[in-house]
Amino acid sequence: MFVFGELMQVVATRSPVGDLVIIATDFSARKTWKLYKQRWSIECTFSSFKKRGFDLERTGITERSRLQRLFGLVTLAWMFCLRLGVWLSQTWPIPVLKHGRRAVSLVRHGAQHLVDALRWKPQQFMAVLEVLIQAFCPPGAAESEAVTC
Repeated sequence: MFVFGELMQVVATRSPVGDLVIIATDFSARKTWKLYKQRWSIECTFSSFKKRGFDLERTGITERSRLQRLFGLVTLAWMFCLRLGVWLSQTWPIPVLKHGRRAVSLVRHGAQHLVDALRWKPQQFMAVLEVLIQAFCPPGAAESEAVTC
């Protein structure tokens, strides 16, 4: 297929939950899936920065330096919530709904716990801090890939 004079390939598959995924690209099928997998992870992160979580757009900030600082702080908060959500899911698994997806994301799971600890449970917040200073092994990564500060 040609789009604007460029040869394009159409790559299609089903996601793990059965959704149809179709991509038009000028890359090979193998490279397309590798790139798409990385991009999808980033898209999910940005989605939680926007409407489904931190509501970053609602701030109305447009000045570049302030936006950079805000983005850095939100990214750090997002990582804290993800780290906490991964830790919590080992003890309190997130319920899986009828369609096979989790009721909430790992980030939301961690954020709900963090807000609860900050508001009502000072002792629990100290335990949260202990978790956040430990090395973090992202979901699906090997122990050798742990992230430390």
